[in-house]
Amino acid sequence: MISLIESNSQRVRNIISNGAKDTEKIGRRLGETLKPGDVVGLSGPLGSGKTVFVRGVAAALGIQERITSPTFTLISEYEGNMPLYHLDLYRIHTPEEFVWLGVEEMIGGNGISLIEWSERAAHNLPERTIRVTIAIADNDSRLISISKPSHLNS
Repeated sequence: MISLIESNSQRVRNIISNGAKDTEKIGRRLGETLKPGDVVGLSGPLGSGKTVFVRGVAAALGIQERITSPTFTLISEYEGNMPLYHLDLYRIHTPEEFVWLGVEEMIGGNGISLIEWSERAAHNLPERTIRVTIAIADNDSRLISISKPSHLNS
């Protein structure tokens, strides 16, 4: 069961997920609202469900491929209704390493960019980045906070 526990502004939503299916469903709902060029920065501890969330977004984009964490490849690209660029910055330790990835064409391009461990390149991401923070709560539930810049539609 997904519960909206707070909406302290029109741009921040805090949602409780009670399992992987909920987390994927929340990702799907966000995915249904995304447009080419959108960037989503995901943060949260290991095992919090960032890749599960990405699976939901991918499903909303009509992607049939199995979505896995690109921790060792750093970037995975998928084709659906529009391209999905899935980046994992877990192994990135400096802003320079992010720049060396050469992702400028992907971020803000004709697809959707989802970036796990986005806090490692926060100052390199566009102002319009949608922020998704996943925290592990009691009983393996998750608190998912989605923050959209004020100029994006809800």
